[in-house]
Amino acid sequence: MSNPESTSLLRPLHRLWRLLPARQRRALLARGTVLLAPRPDRSPPPPRAGVVLAGELTRASGLGEAARVMERAIAGLGVPTWQADIGTPLPGDPLRMPPPENVPDGAPLLLHANAPMLPWALLRLPRGLVRGRRVIGCWAWELPVVPDSWRIGLGFVHEIWAVSHFTAEAFRAWVPPEAGILVRTVPHPVAVAPPEPSRLSRADFGLPDAAVIVLVSFSLASSNVRKNPMGAVQAFRAAFGDRPDRILLLKIGNPGHFPAEFAALRDAVADCPNIRLETRTLPRADSHALTACADIVLSLHRSEGFGLVPAEAMLLGRPVVATGWSGNMDFMDADSAALVGYRLVPARDPRGVFEAPGAVWAEPDIGEAAIRLRALADDPPLRAALGARGQAAARARLGAGPVAAALRELGLVASP
Repeated sequence: MSNPESTSLLRPLHRLWRLLPARQRRALLARGTVLLAPRPDRSPPPPRAGVVLAGELTRASGLGEAARVMERAIAGLGVPTWQADIGTPLPGDPLRMPPPENVPDGAPLLLHANAPMLPWALLRLPRGLVRGRRVIGCWAWELPVVPDSWRIGLGFVHEIWAVSHFTAEAFRAWVPPEAGILVRTVPHPVAVAPPEPSRLSRADFGLPDAAVIVLVSFSLASSNVRKNPMGAVQAFRAAFGDRPDRILLLKIGNPGHFPAEFAALRDAVADCPNIRLETRTLPRADSHALTACADIVLSLHRSEGFGLVPAEAMLLGRPVVATGWSGNMDFMDADSAALVGYRLVPARDPRGVFEAPGAVWAEPDIGEAAIRLRALADDPPLRAALGARGQAAARARLGAGPVAAALRELGLVASP
């Protein structure tokens, strides 16, 4: 039972904490956790026995899905795995998994938590899962320049797995040579366990069979300005106006966490009869079913570390229209996706998360995106052909090969 006096004290302290600017809160939290977090051994023993995989394993989040996919890929290679859940469940999420037991000494720890949150993640793990083993950070970053706020993570890892060549290049230019931290490119192996849609149909989502459905799926927690849904709205409107047989569906995650941004987006499309909002948190299979119901998946992002939504759409055989820049170019080319041109501009994020001195990101060409959308919407065989080529490319490029190569270098997978 909680102490009423301590509870009454914590409430005003929490209110004061929330009054601080978000950037200042992040900095204070980072400094505090750096002091408290257990530090890995400076010279860990050689990797052996398997992999401890830590991440938001029970969270309905991109990081959580990345950790689950990686676990399936490693286990599929015949390497033993132990799962450690570091997520804080959201409403509707399952409860956290208990810590793994009987983990052998020397099994490396593969941690799906980006550098600023790495000390906090380590605090959520038993110290026996940190000490006496190699710690690998599986990191995603969306700009070609890494901010100083990420440097706190360097003291807690021996190795970095970057989710794309784009991200790896940024890390290699940023990690000091004297740190001795190896950076490997290990994309999310999503083709190992491709999306499995539920049986929900368009009717279950209230979507008409006769219309061409363009899907934009994103989370406000991943940065509204980076995901650029307003750019998608502009391109759709330029392509189709109010045509009732062309529908834009905005699948928006975490709207309640950023109410002002969600309200601005909702108000911007309030007078558009062929634009719909879907804000429910769907089970993964139902979310994949929604993607499968779409005719076109649109991502006019300004930057992506990887691009999980378009990758999964391609694996489902959906034609993708996407900005031709950043991490998604690991699995896309002009033959497998409808790439949209762009110009590079200074990265400006109102939340201050996706910024770094000298960093740029893409401003996609809205007019070109509209042309791509019209061409695909008006030509079902063209959509089918592009979807098939995209599916083949994603299957070939997003398998377990890079994971197997990384584990082979660690001595955990035998050479072929």
